[in-house]
Amino acid sequence: MRILRDLAHARSGDKGNISNIAVFAHDAADYPFLALHVTAARVKAHFSDIVHGPVERYELPGLQALNFVLHGALGGGVTRSLSLDAHGKSLSSSLLDMELPDDMELPDEAPGALQRAP
Repeated sequence: MRILRDLAHARSGDKGNISNIAVFAHDAADYPFLALHVTAARVKAHFSDIVHGPVERYELPGLQALNFVLHGALGGGVTRSLSLDAHGKSLSSSLLDMELPDDMELPDEAPGALQRAP
């Protein structure tokens, strides 16, 4: 089994009831694989117990990064949350436990932006 932590590191932040998690590929060659498999839907499913709003994903290929905005993720925000981690700083570490396919090959029909660099 492969987990996201094997291929990336992450940072998180917050604003009100919104958590922001940026995922950075350790190796630029792995970014297309991450872009294909670390989707907004999978991130929302990974945090299904705490994220009560939509999850948006922004691609930053120049940084080999994906940025996720998790709405309704912090129990109302820092001043209202009863959570031990009201800022959501541990969410980036939790996301790195997401399971990924073992096969690192990209499908032949992957969009041009997701093709593995030579």
